[in-house]
Amino acid sequence: MAQAEAMADSINYELNDGVAILRLDDGKANALGHEVVMTLGQHLDRAEQEASAVLIVGREGKFSAGYNLQEMMAGPDSARRLVKAGGELMLRLFTFPRPVVAACTGHALAAGAILLLACDLRIGAEGPFKIGLNEVPLGMTPPLYLVELARHRLSKRWYTRAVTQGQIFTPADAVDTGYLDACVGGEELLGLAKDEAKRLGALPHAAFAEAKRREREAIATALLEGLDDDMNSFKLDG
Repeated sequence: MAQAEAMADSINYELNDGVAILRLDDGKANALGHEVVMTLGQHLDRAEQEASAVLIVGREGKFSAGYNLQEMMAGPDSARRLVKAGGELMLRLFTFPRPVVAACTGHALAAGAILLLACDLRIGAEGPFKIGLNEVPLGMTPPLYLVELARHRLSKRWYTRAVTQGQIFTPADAVDTGYLDACVGGEELLGLAKDEAKRLGALPHAAFAEAKRREREAIATALLEGLDDDMNSFKLDG
C-alpha cells in the first residue's frame, strides 16, 4: 500500500492560468505502473472539468522510461493488465477534448514514447536523450494501439524502423521522425510548453473538440473495442 501511494504521489497536479499541469517525478525513471496510470486518469477527469488545456511534464533528464518493469515481470496477467490500462489511458489522451501538450524533459522510451504520440503538441529538450519505441528489441509484442498511434503520428519514412525495428532517436532526430514537434534548450522548454498550452487552450473549445473527434475517434474506438483480443496475443519474451 505504501509503495502504491508513493507511486501515485509521484504525479503533481497544478492548475495555472487555465492549464492543468501534470508533473511526473518519481525521482527515478518515471515508470508508468498501475497506480500511476490510474492517477493520471483521475487527473484527466479533473482537467476535463476545469482546464482549457493539459501540459504533461517529466523530471529533468527523464520524461518516462515506459511501463513499470517490476509489474511487467510479475507475470503474464500483471503485464497484460498494465498494458491494457496503459492503452486505455493513451487512447483517452489521443481523443481528449482539450489540447494536450507534452514537455519531453529527457528520455522517452517504450510507453514513454507512446505518451508522446498520444499528445497533440510535443516539445522536447535538447540533449543526449533517447526517444523511441524499443518494445521489439526488449522481446515485447507491440500492442496494436502502439502500432496505430505510431502510424498516425510518425513520418511514413521512419515508421517501419521506429515500430518494427525499435530504432532509437535523439531529440533533434525525433522531430523529423514525428515523436516531437520541436526541440529547444532545456532552459526554454517549460516556458515555451506553457505558452503553447495556453495558446491552444484559447482555441474555441467546442470546435477544437469536434475537430479532434472527427480526426481520431474512429481509430480510437476500433482500438478500444479490440483491446481485449489484442491482449490475448500479447507476449513478453524478454
